[in-house]
Amino acid sequence: MEALVILAVAVVVGVIGSMLGIGGGLVLIPILTLFLDVPMKTAIGASLVSVIATSSAAQLVYVGRGLTHTRLGMTLEITTTMGALVGGLIAVHVSGRSLQVVFAAILVYAAFAMSSRRVDDAGFVPTGVLDTSYIDPRSNAAVAYGVRRLPWGMSASFVAGNLAGMLGVGGGLVQVPLMNLVMEMPLKAAFATSNFMIGVTAATSAALYFGRGLIDPHVAIPTALGVLVGAQLGPRLAGRMHSATLRWAFQLVMLVFAAQMIWKAVR
Repeated sequence: MEALVILAVAVVVGVIGSMLGIGGGLVLIPILTLFLDVPMKTAIGASLVSVIATSSAAQLVYVGRGLTHTRLGMTLEITTTMGALVGGLIAVHVSGRSLQVVFAAILVYAAFAMSSRRVDDAGFVPTGVLDTSYIDPRSNAAVAYGVRRLPWGMSASFVAGNLAGMLGVGGGLVQVPLMNLVMEMPLKAAFATSNFMIGVTAATSAALYFGRGLIDPHVAIPTALGVLVGAQLGPRLAGRMHSATLRWAFQLVMLVFAAQMIWKAVR
């Protein structure tokens, strides 16, 4: 019965995670720890497996629609993977309660960072650095843009990878605001590119968790199966939604689960 519950939850997580480019760990970990009494580090291990599944399934849609900036994703992945290795090594030696507090603080940061930026797909222009374009599925309009502050983006991606390794969230909670706020990418492109990156980042950390025996197949297998289903639906929904709606959903998810994780850690 518990496996069926995890499977059903994972479908919803796959939809949300693939829509918002966060891999689902931000939703999955609080549910597993708060409502199903799964130990924190076991939940992180299952989350890493789900992030890999989300990334793989979502990219079938995002890459096909041209929303994913693959060249930028591969560039940022260099420092992100290095950060993930360091974060994974730190996590296995840190208490679960400490991870919960850090997790909540990062969620609050991500929510408020997204409120300071325009979120429509108008006004973006090529910059001469990794210029690309895509067709917005909602408006059928062409959106052309370039990347700004690439060195800053690569430095911040190390931090994103570090958090991914420690918290099992794929790094999307930092990568999406980073690409939208600092590198000035359209929000939908940031979601898609984040989804592209989180699979590689999570695979790096998952290897460390597996070696430590922190990936429980009774939790990870139904999680991965459910996420694979949900991650096929999320990108299709995101493409039809307004960017402001996606931003609101991103902020709401962050704040709700930050409050829950703080309560769990204090209790």
